[in-house]
Amino acid sequence: MVKSPSETLTVIDNRTNKTYTVPIVDNAVPATAFKQMAAHAQPGEREENETSKGLRVVDKGFLNTAVMRSQITYIDGDAGVLRYRGYPIEQLAVHSSHLETAYLLLYGSLPTKDQFKIFESEVILHGVVHAEAEQFFRSFRYDAHPMAMLTSAFTYLGSYYAEANPSLQGQALFTKGTPASLAVMDKQIYRIIGKATTLAAMAYRVRQGRQFVVPPTGMSYTESFLFQMDYLAQGSYKPNPVLVKALDVLFLLHADHELNASATTVLQTGSSLVDPYSAIAAGCASLYGPLHGGANEAVIRMLISIGKPENVPAFLESVKKRERVLSGFGHRVYKTSDPRSFIVRKTADEVFAVTGQDELLETAMALHAAAMKDEYFVKRKLAPNVDFWSGLIYRAMGFPLDFFPVLFAVPRVVGWLAHWRQMMLQEGGVKIWRPRQIYVGSGKRDYVPLDARTPVTGPKLTPSVVVHSGCVLYCGG
Repeated sequence: MVKSPSETLTVIDNRTNKTYTVPIVDNAVPATAFKQMAAHAQPGEREENETSKGLRVVDKGFLNTAVMRSQITYIDGDAGVLRYRGYPIEQLAVHSSHLETAYLLLYGSLPTKDQFKIFESEVILHGVVHAEAEQFFRSFRYDAHPMAMLTSAFTYLGSYYAEANPSLQGQALFTKGTPASLAVMDKQIYRIIGKATTLAAMAYRVRQGRQFVVPPTGMSYTESFLFQMDYLAQGSYKPNPVLVKALDVLFLLHADHELNASATTVLQTGSSLVDPYSAIAAGCASLYGPLHGGANEAVIRMLISIGKPENVPAFLESVKKRERVLSGFGHRVYKTSDPRSFIVRKTADEVFAVTGQDELLETAMALHAAAMKDEYFVKRKLAPNVDFWSGLIYRAMGFPLDFFPVLFAVPRVVGWLAHWRQMMLQEGGVKIWRPRQIYVGSGKRDYVPLDARTPVTGPKLTPSVVVHSGCVLYCGG
């Protein structure tokens, strides 16, 4: 297809007076097009700028950089829109389930009854882990963070499946697109989704000093998860259906969110053609960070620190003075409202009807009402996001605060796998991700012998001194 002049970008390089035409495809320009825009270095310019090798594009934090073409999730942050494979999240939350939506995200369409039956049975069947996993989990300290355990567990899991390791089976293992290759890929998808809840439940129970529970048969994905978490040898125990449904909705809402930090980490790691278990473990490590997976935990800690509803005005004033942080409001992507927050708010009411009203709910409601009426927050488009209400739900259901990121990671495994699968099967194959940098360090300098060096001191320029305890002999001061 020949591009019309309106589908191109004209760039005039004032350094050389040269004009360049850059194609626009799907409202995007290729960053590599700027490599042709080379110039002679200016007098005194650093050679490390590599001016003669073409322009580089700087985008700290990936604020406006697209790294791949995707058919999975669409977000319009200005309009508050979230769609999985074209389906509005509001419709899926009402009519679908987490596993049905997982099928949609992975394979591109809603399954028929027979297709879903096969997919669900495979996922549930692969929920059982090797008996040696018990020894693995019991090797952690009693106070180990559950995300540390889950991250390690996914890597550990990969050690069992040599047939899924491109380092052992050949680097084209998952990129061929042949029936045999797709079958190997799908089996790992079943295993990872199926075992995610089992590993998470084991991370929970080991800290409780409880025996591990084999995934039951005849239960849904989220029902089985709650069973594995809470079963205490009651003969007829079944999780409350309202809580099962609530958790399923939360899992569905958290299943994917386009190229967020953890999904990008999975793809960055996966671009080396490592096995999917290692890539998923990398995603867990990224989500573990407080700027990503710890947001709903931060909301609860914030509400606890506020205390009673009457303390809300003073708290908001301290936020305006940048003395406190307002958690659960605003979003990197959404500039109006998070469409998931409305769904979660309704789900919260259903959960509280079973568990009783959380003592923090009144404080949360007061904070919500006050912030939405305050011009300071309205002007900055700081509306409640999904984390504001989901933390209250998890707390009401009895989950420990530090388990909240696990409840984020388990469903997000689906989105990570969907993006990983898409990258493995993309047209043109997989290219290892290798971003550029702008080097601003020292120019070339010659080695100085040890005795001839002048000390360099100051904050950030020398290593910190560590105070050691329990030294019998000299410990360096």
